[in-house]
Amino acid sequence: MRTFILLSLLFTTTALYAQPSHSIPPGDLALPAGTILPVSLDSTLHADHAHPGQRVQATVMQSIPGTAVHRGARLIGQVVEAESGPDPRLTLRFTMLRLRHSTIPVQVSLRAMASLLEVEEAETPEDMATRGTVPQNATTRQIGGQQVYRGGGPVAEGMTPVGTPAAYGILALPLTRPGQSCRAQVADDLTPQAFWLFSSDACGLFGYNKLRIEHAGRSAPSGLIVFTATRGHKLTLQSGSGMLLRVLPVAQTSAQSADSVSLAAMSISSPLLTISAR
Repeated sequence: MRTFILLSLLFTTTALYAQPSHSIPPGDLALPAGTILPVSLDSTLHADHAHPGQRVQATVMQSIPGTAVHRGARLIGQVVEAESGPDPRLTLRFTMLRLRHSTIPVQVSLRAMASLLEVEEAETPEDMATRGTVPQNATTRQIGGQQVYRGGGPVAEGMTPVGTPAAYGILALPLTRPGQSCRAQVADDLTPQAFWLFSSDACGLFGYNKLRIEHAGRSAPSGLIVFTATRGHKLTLQSGSGMLLRVLPVAQTSAQSADSVSLAAMSISSPLLTISAR
């Protein structure tokens, strides 16, 4: 029965996600608005010790289809604001992708973030205890709950195929669940995107129970990602945490300097703003 189900899912997924290959002219490095960037934070950040201007770096964990961005590329940003005390706050902004031989200016918003523990669980096959199972054909569960059937199977939400396994992750169309604010695909773009260990509908925080995304950066002030912690708790972003980021339109990127006004004057504490900002 399991084999029959997997074969049925595979047939449906192949029909839905068969895509022509994409090639990028060498000089065309700009990333389309809405492009998903799955990254891993390279170092731990503490609101107690961080300072404005401090460099922040993350590593791209899955090559981005249809672009020049490969696995291992570096996303560079900085700390914009850091506040300790009983109500800690940490504000980040990412501004540049460093490739092998070039750089791409970017501005991104935050769609989802997962703790190191969540990342490690998503990397661990569910059936490795089964005799003859190897990582190449194991089943894993993405951050957010979707199942990945490697070795010829699909990525599925229950019985519904939603994507395909790929090297170092999955390829799928961005989805959203009822009640979520994270966007699905932009306009009519049907190009599957790289989600690494995240489900294609992953939205918000996973494994960070004492943290909150106060502002995800999609709405003004665009590109600013603001974290706060529950009163009385430390605000720490662990090295190895996964982040699912999304590229903002060029018009917003070019206006980033105008957004760097005094953070003290910003009114970005409403939960509704957080909900609508991914």
